[in-house]
Amino acid sequence: MKELFTSSGRQILKEFVRDDLLCLFDFDGTLVPLEPHPEKVRVPEIVLHRLQQLQERARVGIVTGRGLADMHRMLEFKPDFLLGNHGIEGLPGWESHTAEFEQLCEHWRVQLTPQLGAIDKQIWIEYKKYSLSVHYLDSTNLPDISATLSALFETLSPVPRVIGGRQVFNLLPSNANDKGKAVNELMLVTGASCALYAGDDVTDEHVFELNRDDLFTIRVGASQNSAARFQIADHSSVVPLIDMLIEYLPHQRA
Repeated sequence: MKELFTSSGRQILKEFVRDDLLCLFDFDGTLVPLEPHPEKVRVPEIVLHRLQQLQERARVGIVTGRGLADMHRMLEFKPDFLLGNHGIEGLPGWESHTAEFEQLCEHWRVQLTPQLGAIDKQIWIEYKKYSLSVHYLDSTNLPDISATLSALFETLSPVPRVIGGRQVFNLLPSNANDKGKAVNELMLVTGASCALYAGDDVTDEHVFELNRDDLFTIRVGASQNSAARFQIADHSSVVPLIDMLIEYLPHQRA
């Protein structure tokens, strides 16, 4: 990966940007700092203000692992596109799968709850209706816990699609979207000639791995094996990133 905030990085981004640019961001760890307790997250005022300024010039979307209900509760900003549950929610036609996915996730929760308590009392399930996140940040012996949980998920019926993260496992129905599939579909639906995506986690690698010439990918935070094209230091670097986009998008939206 290359550093974005260099003279060459800035020039490459400037040449990439077009008037119909679609600006997409992950949420936790990208627009907001990571918190051990997701319900306590608040979007900094400076980030909200910059997003509103950017939206005057380009279409803005958020692609998050959180559920849409959770996002509507905490967002004091209405993006053009809001995709929740790793892209399960928010795209045209997603409602047709809600009953199936909700039933699956409730079934997994019932299977997991007693077993997780027996492994470690610090493990907890974030129920997001159409996906589950199993958090073990506060556990000891993280490598052992990770291996134990991975083996446990294989015993679930039906076996979920498991996407790892920072001391979290995301459990999705096997036929559900991931962020990569969701971004592909969103670009098709919007007809955007180019898009930018910034994210910080393992789940965002599905977008980075698309390797599309019309997609400018940015990893938020250092990583040795990310497929993103560029990187920035951390979530606090998102504000200068948005400032660059505002500068390179001088025209108001039609």
